[in-house]
Amino acid sequence: METIKAREVLSTRFGFPDFRPGQEQVVRALLSGRSALAVFPTGAGKSLCYQLPALLLDGVTVVVSPLIALMKDQIDALVGQGIDAARLDSSIGADEVRDVSDRLAGGGLKLLYVAPERFNNERFLDQLERTKISLFAVDEAHCISEWGHNFRPDYLKLAVRARELGAERVLALTATATPAVVADICAGFEIAETDAVVTGFYRSNLTLLTTPVRASEREQMLIDRLREQEAGSTIVYVTLQRTALRVASLLAAAGLPARPYHAGMTPEDRSVTQEWWMASGRNVVVATIAFGMGIDKADVRYVYHLNLPKGLESYSQEIGRAGRDGAPSICELFACSDDVPALENFTYGDTPTREALAALLDEVFSNENRTTFAVSEYELSGRFDVRPLVLRTVFTYLELEGLLRQGTPFYAGYSFRPANGSLEEIVAAFDVDRGDFLRRLIESGKTGRVWTSLDPEASALALGEERSRIVAALGHLEQRGSIELRGADARQRYAILARPASTVELLERLVERFALREQAEARRIQQVISLVINDGCQVNALVAYFGEQRDVQCGHCTFCLGGVAKRLPERAPPPAIDDIVDRRALADLAAAQPGALGVPRQQARFLCGITSPATSRAKLTRGELYGVTADRHFTDVLAWCAGEPAGV
Repeated sequence: METIKAREVLSTRFGFPDFRPGQEQVVRALLSGRSALAVFPTGAGKSLCYQLPALLLDGVTVVVSPLIALMKDQIDALVGQGIDAARLDSSIGADEVRDVSDRLAGGGLKLLYVAPERFNNERFLDQLERTKISLFAVDEAHCISEWGHNFRPDYLKLAVRARELGAERVLALTATATPAVVADICAGFEIAETDAVVTGFYRSNLTLLTTPVRASEREQMLIDRLREQEAGSTIVYVTLQRTALRVASLLAAAGLPARPYHAGMTPEDRSVTQEWWMASGRNVVVATIAFGMGIDKADVRYVYHLNLPKGLESYSQEIGRAGRDGAPSICELFACSDDVPALENFTYGDTPTREALAALLDEVFSNENRTTFAVSEYELSGRFDVRPLVLRTVFTYLELEGLLRQGTPFYAGYSFRPANGSLEEIVAAFDVDRGDFLRRLIESGKTGRVWTSLDPEASALALGEERSRIVAALGHLEQRGSIELRGADARQRYAILARPASTVELLERLVERFALREQAEARRIQQVISLVINDGCQVNALVAYFGEQRDVQCGHCTFCLGGVAKRLPERAPPPAIDDIVDRRALADLAAAQPGALGVPRQQARFLCGITSPATSRAKLTRGELYGVTADRHFTDVLAWCAGEPAGV
């Protein structure tokens, strides 16, 4: 019966005559009340797997996605079909947030798209706890796996959140997952192995070319390719923002319709570039990996990688944006070993120093009487010189050790202003008792010319009330449209479940864990190199990485077309580090900035052009030594710094 209804909705609401591979199996599992995993190639119809069940299930479907572009595009399409869908993300204003909250509370909303970070909002969690969640869909679900290519601590918490919120079923979706990552996702979301649907990664319409090249040659080679090929919608992927700007300028000067796209642009400029590219069948966008995720353009004819991708997962995802319409498309990778140090630096920049980890453990566990605590990730990040995402990863590791349990996040402060009228008029709209409470609440804060700020803990103490009533009152006023409300100073609660038997041994395990992550990311880069020089069908080697075995050569990769394996040009040996780094100048700088450059790893990051909270705060990125060894392997620079530590 469920399948019959699903097919009716597929035809009448979505206009499709039949399911695509894998979709029906996933939909059937969900409609039967079970959770499922969909591992489909990019553009293979993952979104239908939650959109269709959402119309047949009683309750709201919550879709968790980091991709604002995907949210917006899908919601526009759903609303156009008469389906009540909305999103909550950082790009929408207070009035829209209030409207979405009202629709969610009213029970009419069928699909709600949210970013993972939204689950750090206590008011949002409070509303979801009072909402019937029929389906909890998680896009980019590979991020839950610590050993996946894009581990994000917020994702690891999503499985727990889904259970806490009473979600009736979960759907995990991804385009790139190795067998090990599939197992991680299924374990995290409690998905049965039989409900993990992997449709395969082979794409017969993609010509996969790998071209070894010297760094000095590849930009001209790209220009030549674009001139030689028949015009078609094109993406050129690069690693760095400055490369995107330079190459787009070179292509435009060569008479090609090219524009850059990167995360450093304003949202408005990115949107203009994206719409310009989407509207044409011949335009070229030169982009960092910030581009392409969630964008539904079927007629991309060419995808070029001017720089090495950071791993086979990224590579597969990026070339998967070509030829979604099934027509022949070309994907070419200009392979240059000069790119390896820059790619490695992204990984090494995330590894905290041993000293920072030791200080953090002391911060958490030194107070023997403390059983709970709350932290400002921003403050800790700056104090210990650990990037915020990495700090969250450390706390996640402590949870995995069974030492901590994350609680509900909260804001240590709020500020609000009247949406219409005055604060006095807002108070007057309530009965005497409630009005008196609101008046005292407002007076417990500090009112400036426009905004009133208050500390809910202090207000609760002053009023003799529970903190929860203070927050609920503010949320109620916001929901009524009486005030515009802002949270400030986000804090994360933790409960201490146990204390480490040995802090020294725990420190060693954390250091080892980060070292293993570094090694895993370095292996990913080498796996890309191995694909380029593979002595055999490269397409078969690529899909085998994801667990798909093919016995017949593809006939449309560089090896199959040429019959011989390629080799990378040898990299010219760089000059000695001593010849380009003034050791005495580095020592003087380290002595002046011990918090930012006090240990060898900090110095190596600085020399390799890797930012950290401390170097940014001290404005060291403007100095002459910053980034002078950016073309070196980080491990070599670290060894140089550790050999004769600067600043001693």
